[in-house]
Amino acid sequence: MINRHILYYLLILLIGFSLSCSDKEKKKEVIQRPNIVLLVADDLGYGDIGCYGGDINTPNIDALASNGIRFTSFHTAPMCAPTRAMLLSGNDNHIAGMGGQGLITEEFGYEGRLTDRIITIPTLLRESGYHTYMAGKWHLGKMPESNPRQKGFERSFALLPGAGNHYNDQSVLEKGLSEYTEDGVPTTWKNGSYSTDFYTDKIIEYIDQNKNDGKPFFAFAAYTSPHWPLQADKKYWEKYKGKYDDGYEKLRERRLNSLKKTGIIPQKSILPPVHDKVLPWSSLSSEEQMMEARKMELYAGMVDNLDYNIGRLIAYLKKIGKYENTLFVFMSDNGAGHRDFINNDNYKHLKEYYNDDYENMGNENSYISYGPQWAEAGSSPFRYFKDYTTQGGINTTMVISGPYVNKKSEIHHGFTSVLDLAPTFYEAANISYPETYKEQKVYALRGSSLIPFASGKTDEIHPSTYVFAIEHYGNAMLRKGIWKITNFIKPFKIENFALYNLNEDIGEQKDLKELEPEKYAEMIAEWEKFSKEIKIQIPTPSMQ
Repeated sequence: MINRHILYYLLILLIGFSLSCSDKEKKKEVIQRPNIVLLVADDLGYGDIGCYGGDINTPNIDALASNGIRFTSFHTAPMCAPTRAMLLSGNDNHIAGMGGQGLITEEFGYEGRLTDRIITIPTLLRESGYHTYMAGKWHLGKMPESNPRQKGFERSFALLPGAGNHYNDQSVLEKGLSEYTEDGVPTTWKNGSYSTDFYTDKIIEYIDQNKNDGKPFFAFAAYTSPHWPLQADKKYWEKYKGKYDDGYEKLRERRLNSLKKTGIIPQKSILPPVHDKVLPWSSLSSEEQMMEARKMELYAGMVDNLDYNIGRLIAYLKKIGKYENTLFVFMSDNGAGHRDFINNDNYKHLKEYYNDDYENMGNENSYISYGPQWAEAGSSPFRYFKDYTTQGGINTTMVISGPYVNKKSEIHHGFTSVLDLAPTFYEAANISYPETYKEQKVYALRGSSLIPFASGKTDEIHPSTYVFAIEHYGNAMLRKGIWKITNFIKPFKIENFALYNLNEDIGEQKDLKELEPEKYAEMIAEWEKFSKEIKIQIPTPSMQ
């Protein structure tokens, strides 16, 4: 018979060995948490990139898609700042403090900065052992307390306003120079550096500084391309010369067909009527057509360069052995942009510096916007573009690839939104989102992690009962399953919501509220619940 003391001793050894193994497994799990790279394009059209059927050369983004999932029903806010607030918080733009882009008040939801009602992604990731880096457009407050440095980013080079010159520090919004900070300290632009090249250099520089310390990183590449002004080196845009000479109406038709061919949209999809701001191509003079075609060539060159830089970042990560353990997300922050500030009477001062003569188009002192005409082509097959809560303003491209993504070259048509990315990153990093932070209650996340779906454990991301809604300056929508209510008529009145079945009508042309009164009443009730929850106030002129 084995001595009782020997049994006791063996049991202690077994427990100790088990605990040791457990500790090693926990350490291994921490070491293997994936890096996360968030790539955000600015005002990219739905059908621009190759993997969505587009005619612009994007082999590096396409490669990510071939190793992952393309989402055809990914939703953002209709403008840059509210999307970025939702993206970094995982919550509604009002809860996050960005109820109105450019609006700063003391009212709940309209503070014009990220509030303490939420916790940012980089804050939690950094506290859990991640390095956190960002380079590019911030647009979430200019005050020191709103800086990326104060919102969880260990290293950052940030363009504080919503747009910038792509080659120098000349403002594209106000008189004077654009505002930049690095690590929270005001800095200047290195004139001559091209924005997308420079922001990629910064991300690589930040990653490189700590590449050997064993800690994972979160890198937010907040590109300003292809946001106006349309500026690009000739070597990128010249390859598209002549490609758009037949005009924006023809491009819109081609995009519709290429999206169908790629399997992104249903075969039964048709084009909605054009926006009333768009002039027929045939009504333009030959000189006007020539300038219009050059606008789209410049835009394509910017997207081409964007893809080139994403390729540079990927090549760098492969070189240092970080690529295989990096989760990539590529997305656009909203639909195609239509604004043309230099021809707006409120921005006459821009013409003191910028020159839009044909021979100068695309240079650092030109200020080209491709306007609603090309934006409609970029938003095909949806209705309208940026600013609107129609699908053209909020249904954008999104690709995910890397660890946890077991589905390859897949197209997913189910509903997803920008709110789903924070839960995805937290699950990947093995982080729980708290109910309180710094002794203050915070709002719960509103989205769902994509990982169970991406890894093949589930077939859907959201049930048909899930509600997603947005309001921004009276542009409003609410989605529940295949149903959507949309309202963009000013001034905002609740009775102006129209009802659409997006399974049958992605162009939002057939208002069904008279034919489906019960469904309409259900959706309006959901809207009233949502608007009360986030304390919507439709901004008056005095608030703007």
